[in-house]
Amino acid sequence: MKNTTVLISGASIAGPALAYWLSRYGCAVTVVEKAPALRPGGQAVDFKGTAQLTVLERMGILEEVRRRQTGGTDQTFVDGNGRALAVMPGEFTGGELEIFRGDLSALLYERTAGTCEYVFGDSIASLTDTEDGVRVTFEKGVPRTFDIVAGADGIHSAVRRLAFGPESAYVRHLGYYYALAAVDLPGEPAMYNEPGRMVALGGPKAPAFFVFAAGEIPFDRFDAGRQKRILCDAYQGAGWRVPEIVAAASASDDFYLDSISRTEIDHYAKGRVVLLGDAAYGNTLGGFGSGLAVAGAYVLAGELALAGGDHQAAFRAYEDGFRKYASVARKGNAGGFLAPPTRRRIAMRNRMFKHRLLLRALLKSTDMFATNIDLKDYPRLLRR
Repeated sequence: MKNTTVLISGASIAGPALAYWLSRYGCAVTVVEKAPALRPGGQAVDFKGTAQLTVLERMGILEEVRRRQTGGTDQTFVDGNGRALAVMPGEFTGGELEIFRGDLSALLYERTAGTCEYVFGDSIASLTDTEDGVRVTFEKGVPRTFDIVAGADGIHSAVRRLAFGPESAYVRHLGYYYALAAVDLPGEPAMYNEPGRMVALGGPKAPAFFVFAAGEIPFDRFDAGRQKRILCDAYQGAGWRVPEIVAAASASDDFYLDSISRTEIDHYAKGRVVLLGDAAYGNTLGGFGSGLAVAGAYVLAGELALAGGDHQAAFRAYEDGFRKYASVARKGNAGGFLAPPTRRRIAMRNRMFKHRLLLRALLKSTDMFATNIDLKDYPRLLRR
């Protein structure tokens, strides 16, 4: 694949993971990221199952991820008086290995910055797919042409919108929103529910974590003020410490709100453009996002290398080999689990965590999904 030029949109997890493998296989890789720099901190992400851990090991970062891991956090469900109702164990939310998104992103960047070109503070404005390459214009930079363009730019992927069509055709709103905020409030990790809304303080996702039921709400994803007003409206009249936590989140400079949605797309590639990570198989808060992103990058790069840069053959092999594994992202809705719609369902959810056999069975089924792929050993195959 020497001299094959690849543009990757997105520098969070999927993009740098793909950049690592493609540069290792001889590609000239450029990563473009809309943000002005890597995003520090962020919510905790996790890996589970031998397949995902094997990919980290083959990247040579498994032990460093272990060194930086959070260790997982037990979360106590409480009532309006702060009385403990049940405990959600850290292994349920944190998988086998949990690390803050910002720490993982920084680690991947460290491993690729010396061999790949990174362009921060810019984004793709247009794509023109031709027989000889993809002509790309940028919001700020000069136009360039690449052999392949990869969209690793999340569930709101600009690459998917430009190459495949509007987001509304491929992203399904699941009836909930979530918010994350950096706050400095005292107290042990706790989660409080009322029908259709949840607030967590000090848990694994963020210092303050919110999930609430709502139909589609129009807002600018880069307008933090509007997002904070949406949050305040959603939690009017809530009990426990919710008014205090909402006020702290509204005053925070580190705040993020988005819908809980799922990507539903029939094909991961079109012409010379290919999608991976949440752009192709996202399910917000579904528990498999980062693992799928890293594994998908490994498979996509490996198939491109095996095909000698023949993108059509490689993209077919990537889809055929990865779609079944990624199908777990087409199931479930974390919103309904985290913020059940009725008090009865909240109580049923809490009871599940008191039933050891049921909890063990649920964890086992999660492990089964996480290992449901026969990974090729691409580095070994390509040494032959």
